[in-house]
Amino acid sequence: MTEPLVDWNEFRATRAQLGDQFVRILGYFQEDGIKSVAAIEKAMRESDARGLVMPAHTLKSEARQFGAERLGQLAEDIEMFARRCVESRHSPEEFIPRVAGLRALFEETLSALDKEANPLVARPSRSGFGRAISRL
Repeated sequence: MTEPLVDWNEFRATRAQLGDQFVRILGYFQEDGIKSVAAIEKAMRESDARGLVMPAHTLKSEARQFGAERLGQLAEDIEMFARRCVESRHSPEEFIPRVAGLRALFEETLSALDKEANPLVARPSRSGFGRAISRL
């Protein structure tokens, strides 16, 4: 079974825990994620397994903090594969297709997180408040 794009319960728990700092920390995730994805792509172009490890580890940890499960899992897969390549002294080229999909998944995840974090986005009411009342 494929991981969900975002575990919204984890996202809401992080939002509650971070309180007023949530938007700022989410912004850091975006900035760090952009750098991590670029570093992973660069390392892969250079067949540098060592260069994959730290940015993939960082991306994994930060993604999971916000419930971005699918992104976190892909980053973990890249990290673990890169660690095995370093230990065995093999090229990471086998993971090119996985790394090639990383940027699109990161952008899709950011879009979903931004949409949920934006207080101006209209969301369906769960309490019934704001619903139109049908008149007979």
